[in-house]
Amino acid sequence: MNLPTSAEILRVYIGESDKSGGKPLYQAIVEEARKRGMAGATVLRGTLGFGVNSRLHSAKVLRLSEDLPMVVEIVDKPERIEVFLPWLDTAVKEGLITIETVRVIAYRSGDKK
Repeated sequence: MNLPTSAEILRVYIGESDKSGGKPLYQAIVEEARKRGMAGATVLRGTLGFGVNSRLHSAKVLRLSEDLPMVVEIVDKPERIEVFLPWLDTAVKEGLITIETVRVIAYRSGDKK
């Protein structure tokens, strides 16, 4: 898939322990994006953060069980992001969702060299 030079980045800020259908929510989001043929998704695991309740989540060595911050990023055409939002609205019970316009510099999937 070729992206236009102007696209959107959708970011979903959630917790590592958040679930959807018995699986990690970040995994469910990526699987749904893939199923819909979106351009791509990346999951980032934070080492420190806090959300609306101001409770710190940290990856300190002495803590074995954590609910670390997770960010799912998806870059695609604005209309494809827009169609994905209703699904996200039902899946994300607590979290922050942002959308920004971005300029795509390179996307080489399928290029012949």
